Amino acid sequence: MAAPVIPGPDEFNVLGEALQPCSDDPLTGFFRTGYCAAGPEEAAVHLVCIEASAAFLAYSASVGNDLSTPRPEFGFAGIVPGNRWCLVAARWAQAHAAGKAPRLYLRATNRKVLDFIPLDLLKAYALDLN
Repeated sequence: MAAPVIPGPDEFNVLGEALQPCSDDPLTGFFRTGYCAAGPEEAAVHLVCIEASAAFLAYSASVGNDLSTPRPEFGFAGIVPGNRWCLVAARWAQAHAAGKAPRLYLRATNRKVLDFIPLDLLKAYALDLN
C-alpha cells in the first residue's frame, strides 16, 4: 500500500520554489499540515501565508470571518496577532480592497494564489523578501 500523500511539501510557492511550511503552532492549512497547500486536486484555497495583525483580525471578524475566537470543538485555539496562518485567497484580496490586508510570507504562499492575485501585489506585503 502506498504511503498517503501529505499536501504541501510537493507543491510550489509564488516564487517557483518548493513551498515552505507556514505554521505548526497554530497548525494551519486547509489540510492542517502546516502548509498553505492546494492539495492533490488543487481544490483548497487557503493559499496565502499571513502574519496576523490586530487590525486584520478585527476587520476579518467585522466581515463575518472571526479568526480570533477559540472554537475548542474544532480544535481551534483562535488566532492572535503575530500568528502565521493560511488565509483564503479571496479573503486576503477582500482585506486588501478594504485597506486591511495583512503582511505575508511569499515562500509559504502557494503559487496557485497567482490565479487570483498578481505577484507584484503580494510582493508589496512580503515579510520575507531580502
